[in-house]
Amino acid sequence: MRTILIVEDDLMFSKVLTVWLSRKDFNVISAVSVDEAKKLILENTLDLILSDLKLADQNGIDLLKWLNEKDLTIPVIMMTGFGGIESAVQAIKLGAKDYVEKPFNQDIFFDKIQDALKEDVSVSVSDQTDIIYQEDSSSEFNEFEIGDRTFIEGESPASKQLYEYINLVAPTNMSVLILGSSGTGKEHIARLIHEKSHRAGNPFVAIDCGAIPRDIAASELFGHVKGAFTGALTDKKGCFEVANGGTIFLDEIGNLSYEIQVQLLRALQERIIKPVGNSDKEIAIDIRVIAATNEQLDTAIEEKKFREDLYHRVSEFSLHVPDLKDRGRDILQFAQFFLRQSTTELNKAVTGFSLQVEEAFLTYAWPGNLREMKNVIKSATLLCQSDLITKEVLPEKIFQGYEKKSVTFQLKNESNERILIEEALKQTGNNKSKAATLLGIDRKTLYNKLKLYDIK
Repeated sequence: MRTILIVEDDLMFSKVLTVWLSRKDFNVISAVSVDEAKKLILENTLDLILSDLKLADQNGIDLLKWLNEKDLTIPVIMMTGFGGIESAVQAIKLGAKDYVEKPFNQDIFFDKIQDALKEDVSVSVSDQTDIIYQEDSSSEFNEFEIGDRTFIEGESPASKQLYEYINLVAPTNMSVLILGSSGTGKEHIARLIHEKSHRAGNPFVAIDCGAIPRDIAASELFGHVKGAFTGALTDKKGCFEVANGGTIFLDEIGNLSYEIQVQLLRALQERIIKPVGNSDKEIAIDIRVIAATNEQLDTAIEEKKFREDLYHRVSEFSLHVPDLKDRGRDILQFAQFFLRQSTTELNKAVTGFSLQVEEAFLTYAWPGNLREMKNVIKSATLLCQSDLITKEVLPEKIFQGYEKKSVTFQLKNESNERILIEEALKQTGNNKSKAATLLGIDRKTLYNKLKLYDIK
């Protein structure tokens, strides 16, 4: 049995790759750093090394140089994300056998492994050529962690503008009003603003204004003293006092009653709160206010349902969180993030999405935005019985728009055959069998036409 060493500091990706190679009858060992890889290389007889280009301690280039210094001739395939091609070329010059871009295609990647081993390994390769693991190759610059939370910046113009504004307003003390549809992650954005501010080490208190019963809203916000009302058995601190020194997030602020709006305005203007039941007690507060709504507050102001002076107090700076459907290919990055969450929580070995599913995700409107996507992917992960999430485990509505946009590829005219074949190969991830089915021809005919039109 051939032995392959994986050098990869993304533990999830390393695990997925290990499982996939093990199913191909390879013995697989792994390292998360160059130093650990060196030890394993000296302790084991290896037939191939698959090394990520960028690692925590050093990089794949350093590993290649070390192999050359030790006169070790173990073939190396370098794995690189987008933007790493120049380094990959440098790796080839230093002796790497080949390189492969992430995300991987099963057939192409396996062919490279076979070539590197210079042996006709008799392993059954599935006809499924979808991506085996859609690693977020851009995560180094648009996915980051603060504390125990992960924030995805994205690459779309809408996402970049959102984060540009976040970085601009976060260091200030300005109140922020976050606008956006339900499920777009407004609280997540509010937390990020807090974490990027000088108040980051102090409390962040989130309040769902729509969920507070009117009769206890003042108590929840400003606290109460013992005996203030029936059931007030002890003194209680309100959310404003709990958040003192930090940030208070008023979600769906438009749902507050007019009476509470008056009290809130006074508290924000005077920076003083008074607990319910004791009008003589004043508590000084130093807080930053971030509010959010999915309503049109302008309309509420015209209808006398929301105070205009309070609106101006909480909206010194406004941010709009785009709907998921307006974030382009960031949709797939969010999908991968929720998939990683779901596989960890459900202890499943699902590694990615079929090409058809990815294309459907890009065309679906996602009316529930990120909240809907998270639930859809979690459910699909639970139902999935293979490596990839396919159409069968997803709601039919996801594919309605996609199916309407599907193209009929039947070959009827020689003048457009080349274009149709290339498009079919593109849509199927270069899967010849699937492309042939899409074109309405058999696989042998497709190969003849590929040769005729010199399509690689």
